[in-house]
Amino acid sequence: MELVLEVNDAETVTGAALRRITDDPDMPAAERVHTENAVTEDVAEALAYLVDPFDLVSEVPGVELQQASWSSEQIDYDPDAPDWDADDDDDDVDEDEKEEAVG
Repeated sequence: MELVLEVNDAETVTGAALRRITDDPDMPAAERVHTENAVTEDVAEALAYLVDPFDLVSEVPGVELQQASWSSEQIDYDPDAPDWDADDDDDDVDEDEKEEAVG
């Protein structure tokens, strides 16, 4: 699964993350300062702080989250562009290509 998100209002995302950090009574002060700095410097960090991968799939029958990781990059996303292929993943090799490589 891959998600592509567009952040339309970075200040709102960052503000929501900062409010959640402020409202967390269990977060130690040193961690709070570090986390506040991280979400203030990078909206991707703020988004990662707000979105829990477990919450995204916890209600899906037959699915159990085994691992989650984050990466982010700024791109010029145009879903109508002919060179944009959401299914194109350089790391994946389909079964036909595997058979051709072996056979």
